[in-house]
Amino acid sequence: MKESSNITILYVDDEEINLLLFGRSFSKKHNVLSAGSGREGLEILGRNENIDVVISDMRMTDMSGIEFIKLAKQEYPEKIYFILTGFVFGEEIESALKNKLIANSFSKPFNQDQIEGAIYDALH
Repeated sequence: MKESSNITILYVDDEEINLLLFGRSFSKKHNVLSAGSGREGLEILGRNENIDVVISDMRMTDMSGIEFIKLAKQEYPEKIYFILTGFVFGEEIESALKNKLIANSFSKPFNQDQIEGAIYDALH
């Protein structure tokens, strides 16, 4: 059972303001790493074996969050993956949930307590 201060989260989003907001919100309780693209997210995963949770924006310029998570999960299946989106949950997200590609999905603006609860549930 991990203490919340020992949980490392990788947040992937191509909008700088979202990276800053997420980091500010979650870094008080968790170790937060951020990536500005799916490719950068894959690079960071390759360099940091202590990442427990990956949260990705759905719509990014280089690849969608689902595409990123599919690639990441092939290499790092033990990580817990979530999608965060500012758009309506579509078929792609529903399918990812049903097929257990992601543990959960969240809407922007995000609810910090909801995300922390889901992380805690997934890791315990």
